[in-house]
Amino acid sequence: MGSSDDTSYCSFTKAVEHLGDRWSLLIVRELVMFGPQGFNALAAGLPGHVSRSVLADKLRKLGDLGVVTRPGRRGTGRGRYRLTMAGEALVPTVLSLRGWAESWLPDDPAMVERDPDIILGWLAEQVDRAELPEPAATVAFTMHGDVERRCWIVLERGAEPFGCFEDPLRDESRYVYVEAGTQVALGLARGRRGWAESLRDGSLEAYGDPALVAALPRWFGA
Repeated sequence: MGSSDDTSYCSFTKAVEHLGDRWSLLIVRELVMFGPQGFNALAAGLPGHVSRSVLADKLRKLGDLGVVTRPGRRGTGRGRYRLTMAGEALVPTVLSLRGWAESWLPDDPAMVERDPDIILGWLAEQVDRAELPEPAATVAFTMHGDVERRCWIVLERGAEPFGCFEDPLRDESRYVYVEAGTQVALGLARGRRGWAESLRDGSLEAYGDPALVAALPRWFGA
């Protein structure tokens, strides 16, 4: 029997055709991790740069597949996209893919140059909300590679971490300046390297108020 006669293969092919593009599973993942969201929240939360027209097209297709729904304007959660029962059935698959990638796929430093905002999202995931500073502190992170990248992460107790690629011009006395190679930065962002360990071995350098530098590993759960 040839593969074209194998019904399980045909089903797999259909799944890849419908969900194998760059954005569909990322949208599902976003709804898995953060629950129902409006269009603007999805556009801001997805890693990489997705145009509003592409996002609208992908959401429409996911809706046609019965994976995502958007309740009407009445009632709780109005206007926010959420997973259907079929979408919820994808959760184990999405989590399995993430676990496989974290275990077996090597970090790609060039990815930081292609989509630098991805690393901001990963860094935010490493933050220990219970250890955030008060008042706010700003981590100014310089990543050295073929192309030098800088990002800023504002951390404050009771607020979600805020990342950007331009200096947010906060209180300078509350800045921690961090420098690392791209590979080390990726390891920190993925949780594969410890902040305290990296500071000790010199692969990560940090400057600023000594108390803030000492607290840096706690902020990122390491």
